[in-house]
Amino acid sequence: MEITGSSAFYAGLGAIQNGQNRVDQAASQIASNGVERAGASQSTSYQAERLRGVDRSQQQDLATSTVQLALGKHEVELGGKVAKASDEMLGRFIDTYA
Repeated sequence: MEITGSSAFYAGLGAIQNGQNRVDQAASQIASNGVERAGASQSTSYQAERLRGVDRSQQQDLATSTVQLALGKHEVELGGKVAKASDEMLGRFIDTYA
């Protein structure tokens, strides 16, 4: 029996890597958004104005990044489950415990 790179195990590992990349990008965007807001606030009156007139695009960007963060987390978890299931199935096909 030949094990190729297109097996479910490698698909699971690919999902883990893609999910990790998604989490990294989303976390970076969330962090940079927080830095921009912290740098922009200089006085309490300015902060009050910012709270009243929050830019909708920044809210949507933060929401999108938060959703991407959650999606990345689930992608990593599911990729791990796929890799584990594939590994268990391979162990059943080839009796490694004998």
